Amino acid sequence: MSLTTKQRKHLRALAHELDPVVRIGKGRISDPLAAETVRSLEAHELIKVRIEADDGDVRHNLAAELADLTGSELVGTIGKIAILYREREEDPSIRLPHEDRVPS
Repeated sequence: MSLTTKQRKHLRALAHELDPVVRIGKGRISDPLAAETVRSLEAHELIKVRIEADDGDVRHNLAAELADLTGSELVGTIGKIAILYREREEDPSIRLPHEDRVPS
């Protein structure tokens, strides 16, 4: 699933008041960390992840790697915070806006 700009903006707005529920330390992404992220996504669909790395490129790469491992979408990153989204298979609670199409 690829998110549109409008959908990303909507999800960032929803995530604004959320606190990080997963934390990546100075090490790398481990299997237990990925499993905990999957559980958090199943419970909440939209989560914040705090990444304790000083380099912005490293933070972005870790966020993208975690998104790949968990089958989620990287909505965006702001400083040391990454926002991940994955629609719940049963009874999703977040409704994404659809792009308005202009007739040709």
